[in-house]
Amino acid sequence: MQHKILVIDDNVVVRNTIVQILESEGYEVIGAEDGRRGLHAFRTEHPDLVVTDIIMPEKEGIETIRDIRAESPNAKIIAISGGGRMGNTDFLKIARQLGASEAVAKPLDPDHFLDIVKNCLAA
Repeated sequence: MQHKILVIDDNVVVRNTIVQILESEGYEVIGAEDGRRGLHAFRTEHPDLVVTDIIMPEKEGIETIRDIRAESPNAKIIAISGGGRMGNTDFLKIARQLGASEAVAKPLDPDHFLDIVKNCLAA
């Protein structure tokens, strides 16, 4: 069975890189440039896994994770962030607390990222 993965990231280079990494492993991938479009794609495409950036315009990742969780409590979500800690805020920790299955800092190591994707899909 081919898994469908939704990638939400406002940075086109990052988004396209993640899409390429996932497609090279045979996944069907849908891209969205912000949380608002990502939530729409989640509702229409019903992906097996969501990979979302945290810091984005329009609708940021924490809010997107919360909305996806509210609609689909069992959704598998990987949060990614290059923001890391801004001030005293650890966005990846917050993402986990709000329902992300995993949280990964950018830049992504492709092999490590694919392992996390496989583990999330298998869980």
